[in-house]
This record gives sequence, structure tokens and C-alpha cells, in this order.
Amino acid sequence: MKNETTIWLNYADDNLLSAQILLESHLYNPSLQNAQQAIEKFLKALFIENGIKLQKTHSIAVLAEIVRVNGFELSINDDEIDLIDSIYLTSKYPFGSVLADFEPDIQICRQCLEIAKNLKKDVLQYLS
Repeated sequence: MKNETTIWLNYADDNLLSAQILLESHLYNPSLQNAQQAIEKFLKALFIENGIKLQKTHSIAVLAEIVRVNGFELSINDDEIDLIDSIYLTSKYPFGSVLADFEPDIQICRQCLEIAKNLKKDVLQYLS
């Protein structure tokens, strides 16, 4: 595995662990931020390892589509991608029209953590 890929995976793991700790501390908004960041970094690690041009985007939909076009199958589905994409701005900036249709809570955080953990498994399978 490339050294740069390992670095991306380590950062993603830090975000995943942070999301779990923040969830246990009932800090739902930052838990969601870290779950989203973990997913983004796991996908970008796959880019790096496979020589796919790194995309400067936070859109999981865009990243997942590029991964799929390059022949990788992921367990994350379109509804999960939409959910993760819906939390990026809303978990970072509390302003008007970008607020999500939900209030962050323990259930949504658990769901997003599970999505991140499943995606990690997918990515690691391709990297091993």
C-alpha cells in the first residue's frame, strides 16, 4: 500500500473514532461532521491507492460515482449517500436554507456511523 494511502486511512480512522466518542458524549452535530469526513477520506484513500485523480470535493455522491466508474462496488446506497451529503454543510454552518430536514440525534448519528464503518470495510477489502 502506498504511504499516502496509509495517511488518508489514518486520518479517516481518526474521524471515525472521533465520531464515536462525540456520539457517546451526546455531541451529535460534531459526531455527524466526523462521520462525513471519515467517509470522504476512506473514498479518497481508494483514489490515491489506485491512481485515480484526487477530486477536491466534499460530495460523497461525486466521489462514489467516480469510484463506481473505475470498477469498484461499494455497499453504500443512494439513500445513504444523500443522507451523508445532506449533513456536510448543515453540520458545519447554522444558516437558513441549508439546514437539514432533521435535528441531529443519537439515531441519525448511529446510522451515519454504521454507514462509515461499512464503507471502511469496502475500501479495506479493495486495498488488501
